[in-house]
Amino acid sequence: QVQLVESGGGLVQAGGSLRLSCATSGRYGMGWFRQAPGKEREFVAAITWGAGRTYYAEYADSVKGRFTISRDKAKNTVYLQMNSLKPEDSAVYYCAAGPRGPIATLDYDYWGQGTQVTVSS
Repeated sequence: QVQLVESGGGLVQAGGSLRLSCATSGRYGMGWFRQAPGKEREFVAAITWGAGRTYYAEYADSVKGRFTISRDKAKNTVYLQMNSLKPEDSAVYYCAAGPRGPIATLDYDYWGQGTQVTVSS
């Protein structure tokens, strides 16, 4: 059973930054998703496993230029650096691993429990 352990959520003022972390027990492409109250879960960012130092990342248009996804292969950990946060970024953020197809979709094998991010105005 693959486990995903998320951390780093919290409360921050608009314009601030947070970094989310997600550790996993295997080597997978991984992604971050979010779900706000009353809304559907949506894609945020994803990164492939890649060979050596080669990898590919994708971002939702709403976070391009503000969020950066990265990974530490030695630690099997993926990070989401979130800068210039806005109130509309408030949501539960989920980490996922094992994409079944394109990484910018919700079709992943494994999901974390989620971590709350709240951005105050």
